[in-house]
This record gives sequence, C-alpha cells and structure tokens, in this order.
Amino acid sequence: MTAKECIKGRRSIRKFKDTKIDHAILEDIIETASYSPSWKHTQIVRYVAIEGELKDKIGRDCTTAYPGNGTIIQNAPMLIAVTVIKNRCGYERDGSFTTPRGDTWQMFDAGVASQSFCLAAYEQGIGSVIVGIFDGDAIAELLQIPADRELVALIPVGYPDESPIAPRRKPVTDLLSYIE
Repeated sequence: MTAKECIKGRRSIRKFKDTKIDHAILEDIIETASYSPSWKHTQIVRYVAIEGELKDKIGRDCTTAYPGNGTIIQNAPMLIAVTVIKNRCGYERDGSFTTPRGDTWQMFDAGVASQSFCLAAYEQGIGSVIVGIFDGDAIAELLQIPADRELVALIPVGYPDESPIAPRRKPVTDLLSYIE
C-alpha cells in the first residue's frame, strides 16, 4: 500500500466487529507511529490502551456531552487514550517559549502522532476514529494519568464493521494558493 492509497483509503470507523486486537499488532502500530515528527524531537506523545469494563465505563460515564462518542467507545474492542508530556513542546531549555504559540504546539505533535497511529492501524486492517468530546478530567482520574501529562484525544479502534465512502473533498483550487 502506498502512502497515497493509505491516506485516501482510511475512513473514520464508528462500528466495529467484536474481535479483540492482538497486543503484538498494537505494539507494531505504536512503533510505526513513533516515527511521527515532533517539536525538537521531544517525542511527547504517550498512548494508553484500554479494554474491558474500564473502557465501557469511560464510554458510559465520561461522554455525556456527546453520548454518540460513548456508544462508539463501548462498541469498540479497544480504546486508545492519547496523552502528551506537558511543558516540553514549544519550550527552550530555560523554560521560555520558542514561538508566540507558547505550549499549544503540543497539540500539533499530538495530532500528527494520532494521524500516524490511525494510518498505521489502517494498514493493519484496523479501523479508528479520533474523538475529542469527553470529560478529560474524569478519564485522567480513572486512568491515573500522571500530573505531568495531559489527555488530548481518544481513539476507539477495532476491526471495521462498516465501509463508509469518502466524503466529498474540496478541490485543490480552494485549498492551495501561490504567491510570488
């Protein structure tokens, strides 16, 4: 599979088969995603794989702002919590910020790593969807996320039980401009 085929073929999957993901396959996906670029090679992204009753509890109790996410989480065989190590990305060694964006650069690194994770999963035949509406504080407490980390996204994963078609894309002329 080429990179272009992977990017164009991957869809957000919200319905999964009831088949567990082999931990060796997950570890291979994480190893691939670890090659994502990061701010000054800080590699701040960390993943937590959640299965069983704790996953279901998160889906049931921590998604009341958008219950649809809870249904997706409960129906997925595994949930990946994407976390970042705080106070590294965007900083200089003296603690000052390198750019006016301050510490928000960590979200860029988390996004790049999450996309790499989803593409690597797709290559293995595993579907995923990145969700962002959830009670982060409650989940961080349930997962005992260390104080030096921040939960930034959840990714329900599993073998797809749907084949959504690609939504219409904007033409390149709307997305690209040239300046001389």
